[in-house]
Amino acid sequence: MGYLNSVLSSSSQVRAMDDAPVSGGGLSHNGKFSYGYASSPGKRSSMEDFYETRIDGVDGEIVGLFGVFDGHGGIRAAEYVKKNLFSNLISHPKFISDTKSAISDAYNHTDSEYLKSENNHHKDAGSTASTAILVGDRLLVANVGDSRAVICRGGTAYAVSRDHKPDQTDERQRIEDAGGFVMWAGTWRVGGVLAVSRAFGDRLLKQYVVADPEIQEEKIDSSLEFLILASDGLWDVVTNEEAVAMIKPLEDAEEAAKRLMQEAYQRGSADNITCVVVRFLMNQGSSSHTSSVTNRP
Repeated sequence: MGYLNSVLSSSSQVRAMDDAPVSGGGLSHNGKFSYGYASSPGKRSSMEDFYETRIDGVDGEIVGLFGVFDGHGGIRAAEYVKKNLFSNLISHPKFISDTKSAISDAYNHTDSEYLKSENNHHKDAGSTASTAILVGDRLLVANVGDSRAVICRGGTAYAVSRDHKPDQTDERQRIEDAGGFVMWAGTWRVGGVLAVSRAFGDRLLKQYVVADPEIQEEKIDSSLEFLILASDGLWDVVTNEEAVAMIKPLEDAEEAAKRLMQEAYQRGSADNITCVVVRFLMNQGSSSHTSSVTNRP
């Protein structure tokens, strides 16, 4: 995902030849949801995907925070967002009382702080973010870029985020209204360079490529079975419906995430592949451990 070829040869990229696929998972303290992740460089020689799976306590509430961050132009932006976005969010004074505005503020604050930290870098880096926040009986999905969130509700697949592409009518209009342009260069690109219309970072394109998230809220009830967050390394080769059908029989969330990652690779995905699966366990009891923050090697 991301920049035109001239930008992809950055020496700041991490070499991933020794990076085997990684996976893991855990269960919330209250037993209400389980999660799993799987991440691989795929057919690429560098790894720019990051993910986060975190369970925390805020004002007596158990909170689940899950994210997939697909970097471009190097790893700096994706790594920064992974390390800082959720901490900024849960420390927001309105996290519980007005979660949507807290998410929007946290996205934009993290973006501005990242750009400040980049003052000494002469090369742009950027990142998508597809995140899911579980608070009580609420699921809030926020998205910037072309990583995607899909739920299974009542056996049916529903996208709960929109891929931010420069050729979408409203995105193109927003970019042009800000003085930018969209042109074809292998695919539609902002300024002829960037293949997503929203992202963290990307200082040189910042007035056009914003980090304002689109947020969708879902009620967590007995009809909500599971959630998939994944980078475009999955969605380039697997449809929403295929992904849901593929893992519906798999109760283990880690096995489900690994299944999606492996299928994308076998179908010829040319990108890094990262998948996070959250299973909602409405009818299961509490008690058990939780896995804390997980890191990409």
